[in-house]
Amino acid sequence: MEAYDRLVRLVHSAEEDVQKAEGGNKAAGTRVRKIMQEVKQAAQDVRKDALELRGDG
Repeated sequence: MEAYDRLVRLVHSAEEDVQKAEGGNKAAGTRVRKIMQEVKQAAQDVRKDALELRGDG
């Protein structure tokens, strides 16, 4: 599922910035919030695809 792969890549890409944000780096926190917004949309896409698969089967 392409949407799921995108979701996983986004989460992995945020790992370093999450660690930096925990250390007090404000710019990293901003990047994390941006990536999390993208994660939210990607999760919605996965959910939509899962519902379509359920409807087809």
